[in-house]
Amino acid sequence: MSGKKSKDKKFIAMPQYPGGNAALRRFIDENLKYPQEALEKQIEGTVYVSFTVSNEGNVEDIRATKGIGYGCDEEAIRVISLLRYEAARNRGLKVRSSMKTKINFRLPYAPAPVLNYTITSGKDTKKPAEKPTGVSSYGYTITFENPEQG
Repeated sequence: MSGKKSKDKKFIAMPQYPGGNAALRRFIDENLKYPQEALEKQIEGTVYVSFTVSNEGNVEDIRATKGIGYGCDEEAIRVISLLRYEAARNRGLKVRSSMKTKINFRLPYAPAPVLNYTITSGKDTKKPAEKPTGVSSYGYTITFENPEQG
């Protein structure tokens, strides 16, 4: 090896989304709408999308390279078409760049229902506690008959 230090230069500069990858993921999460057909059929999965970023930073030639169907591929293409990148310059020239990303479709989380129950004996009945708003709730009343009190 020679005694010279190698300079760490990138030969090709890729376009960057303003704010980096974290901002890109946040933008996708905020703008992604789960397709109704996929919700009805309980479809989850990942859509892989390839696209080109023009020399002005516009997204073009969007294609779902590996999709899951049920409207998810079209929704992924719609969200990617909303992106705007910062134009990359290589040695002072603006260039077009091909890029890939994946978009995860996960069903919305539904919290577990809250169970409220009341145990009574004999004819002393009470209503279940009021359910909290915005939460699925089920009420049960369990009554025990005492055979000695007949």
